[in-house]
Amino acid sequence: MAPKEQKSKEAKALAAANSSKGKKKKWSKGKLKEKVNNLVLFDKPTYEKLLTEVPKYKMITPSVLSDRLRINGSLARAAIKELLGKGLIKEVAKSNAQQIYTRATAAAS
Repeated sequence: MAPKEQKSKEAKALAAANSSKGKKKKWSKGKLKEKVNNLVLFDKPTYEKLLTEVPKYKMITPSVLSDRLRINGSLARAAIKELLGKGLIKEVAKSNAQQIYTRATAAAS
């Protein structure tokens, strides 16, 4: 039996590049959460919505305000303090982690 012919280095490299094992595994990039662009200061329509619609919500928390009004968390906390000061909402529960408020009813006033 005759010895096999040796391939050149270039031929070996080309064969390796073209083979199925030569390709690298493509890992998925993963799901990236879309970054929300919330307001850091009230504009006129958002402030009007805060004064008219928010006191009618059954449950009022900073996260609910942030989600529905598209404002950031610190602005939501400040808004809740203002509504509480005006007597439009009342406190249900408050801890250092979460504050929960509800609409002020006529019977409670």
